Amino acid sequence: MSDQIHFIVEKLNQEPFRKNYSLITFDSLESVQLLQLLSDVLGEIDPKHAVDIREELPEQTAKRMLSLLGILKYKPPGSVSDVSAFRQGLVTGSKPVIHPLLHWLLQRTHELKKRAYLARFLVKLEVPAEFLQDDTVADNNEQYEEMMGAFKNLHKECEQLKISGLSTAEIRRDISAMEEEKDQLIKRVERLKKRVETVQNHQQMLEIARQLRLEREGEESLAQQKQEQKNQLFHAEQRLQRAQFQLKEMHHAVVDSKPESLMKKLEEEINFNSYLVTEKMPREIESKNNSIYFLQKVAAEPAMSQSDLDVLESKINEVNAEINQLIEKRMMKYEPIDNKFLMYRQQASIVSRKKEAKAEELQAAKEEMSSTEREMLEKTNQARELGGSEVLKGDELKHYVNKLRSKNTFYKKKRQEIAEITAECGVLQRTEELLQQRHEALQQQLQSIEDKKGISGYSYTQEELERVSAVKSEMDEMKGRTLENMSDMVKKLNAVVAEKKASLAPVIKELRQLRQKSQELTQECDEKKIQYDSCAAGLESNRSALEQEVKGLLEEYVQEESNYRYINCTKRNLEVQLERAKEEMKACVSPDPQERRKTIREQYTRIILEHENLGKKLREKQKVVRESHGPNMKQMKMWQDFEQLMKCKRECFLKQQQETAIGQVIQEEGKDRLVL
Repeated sequence: MSDQIHFIVEKLNQEPFRKNYSLITFDSLESVQLLQLLSDVLGEIDPKHAVDIREELPEQTAKRMLSLLGILKYKPPGSVSDVSAFRQGLVTGSKPVIHPLLHWLLQRTHELKKRAYLARFLVKLEVPAEFLQDDTVADNNEQYEEMMGAFKNLHKECEQLKISGLSTAEIRRDISAMEEEKDQLIKRVERLKKRVETVQNHQQMLEIARQLRLEREGEESLAQQKQEQKNQLFHAEQRLQRAQFQLKEMHHAVVDSKPESLMKKLEEEINFNSYLVTEKMPREIESKNNSIYFLQKVAAEPAMSQSDLDVLESKINEVNAEINQLIEKRMMKYEPIDNKFLMYRQQASIVSRKKEAKAEELQAAKEEMSSTEREMLEKTNQARELGGSEVLKGDELKHYVNKLRSKNTFYKKKRQEIAEITAECGVLQRTEELLQQRHEALQQQLQSIEDKKGISGYSYTQEELERVSAVKSEMDEMKGRTLENMSDMVKKLNAVVAEKKASLAPVIKELRQLRQKSQELTQECDEKKIQYDSCAAGLESNRSALEQEVKGLLEEYVQEESNYRYINCTKRNLEVQLERAKEEMKACVSPDPQERRKTIREQYTRIILEHENLGKKLREKQKVVRESHGPNMKQMKMWQDFEQLMKCKRECFLKQQQETAIGQVIQEEGKDRLVL
């Protein structure tokens, strides 16, 4: 623990905090100062949390810190109970909670800064599934997810560039190398221009090559447009599928349904919600408030020792014993009618508990159903992104399996052909090696014969002449073929362009039909949505009227209940006061002197007499003090003068002793000099 505190103090005294703490001053910080210090450290990690905690409520401070710690993935040590203790300690500024947290934050500040920065862009906003049914919200959500993915890729590239460690010198070398390559390419282009100028009709060929390049660029742009239109078509199909899904759900809801059944469902839902609002939620809120009140009361009390706890336990046992006695007395006083009422009360409590349990089960089932629908929608979207538009079923699945089998047989056949070709290639390579060895042996034999005849190099010269003549003939043929190839290429390009236009025409026509169909479906969906909105508005108005009526009745009930309680309390107070007045009158009229002494009148009379006697004694004492004040002051002055006189004598005596000591030292030095 001391090493931990030493590390925290050392880090806080460095940049950027510069707190100038010592171990003692840090250990003596109060809870509010510790919380402010923790907020400063969190503000260094995330600038949004650089806040003065005195300007916000403790609940807001705890919520803000817990949210950031959750993003930073801080795990408090211990079990679930320790987690709740950690939250309580964070609210109160407990040292056993704050010190390990500061140690963890200051150990990995740079890493946590990076994590907090990424959290601003990568913490996904969860949109409910019912909102995603809207096309605009769904498109915005998809765009949001795409931008999040793009940010992830850019951040990874940035980190890789930082890790790669490219220096300016390397970049300059790369630039110089690219400039040299550029110069070489320019020279090469000039040489090619000079060679082309000697060819006939070179301008026409250059024009044809330029048109070829333009056609290729046009082909690329058309391919890009085709891909964009495919993407638009895919998004339109997705919107169409969502609209069909909504329409199917509405059809399922409308089939075999009547206004009476719809009203019955709405009444059941309203009854369930009203039960939650009027009975369940208030009880839960009241229990939570009571627990919070008791916890705050316990936290506000000072620390208790074991003896205090023993006293409280004894008091609790006594109170429990009294409660048991009262219950027994009450049970003894009960009549048979009350026993019947007790049975009915027990049955009512059992029914209410069952009702609460069923309401909780219903609410849990609704939450589970919504989460399951959300998960189903996510899985459907993932399946569409990965494997196509829809999940295959029935005949389509059989057709797909047969297609896979045919492809598998085709793959095995091609794989066997590749194996045969590979084996044949190995045989041909071995044959080539043998022929090469035989050729080298013949060449050596021919060279030895030429050396014997005195005409060494003849075969090599003859081969070179043949090779040069073959190269010349190939170049001539190549020049002739180049012109033919260029003309053939232009014809092919024109044919390809015409073919592409012809192949794209039905696709564009189909796309127009799909757009028209999409517009019709969108219009139909809008009409259905208007009908749904009108029906929902009518039901919502009825529900709001019922809610207002219920709210008014609740307020009236609360007001009447408060009036009843106030009147009841007032009645009890008046009864107590009347009882006390009767007892007082009875005691005053009683002939017994002991009873009279117990009356409030006699008690106050005795208290008045005691205070009068005390006042007389104090006045006499004041008189004595006033008479002796002057002589006492004179005597105190004399003692002060005497004390000052004794101080002066002491100073004179000390001064005289110092002078005599100095004289003796001088005399001894003089004697020593005389002896020398």
